[in-house]
Amino acid sequence: MEPINAKKAPEALGPYSHGVKVGNMFYSSGQIPLNLEGEVVSEEVQAQTKQVMDNVGHVLEAAGLGYDNVVKATIFISDMNDFPQINEVYGRYFTGKLPARSCVEVSRLPKDVKVEIEVIASDVI
Repeated sequence: MEPINAKKAPEALGPYSHGVKVGNMFYSSGQIPLNLEGEVVSEEVQAQTKQVMDNVGHVLEAAGLGYDNVVKATIFISDMNDFPQINEVYGRYFTGKLPARSCVEVSRLPKDVKVEIEVIASDVI
């Protein structure tokens, strides 16, 4: 297991890595809409989703991967009514082969943000 931490993504909020590589697979920790200073970027769900996806991209990059390597994404949202806006922003980042995906509404997310996304990726695509 190789822990991965991205310098371009905000520091983890606890004792965990941004992700880990195991063989040809990469498993990310959930990314929330924090900037490098550790602050929530906005209250607006589309801005939060863009920051989350940018953070996911930085973590993938640190692992030597990109969005095209993602095979599964899991989206956690605090309000299912935000799904259309989140989906619209999310879709800008996946333009080739689309990964499998789950989206679930949860009662609360860290720092009371509106969206968190984790991915599983492979360097064998």
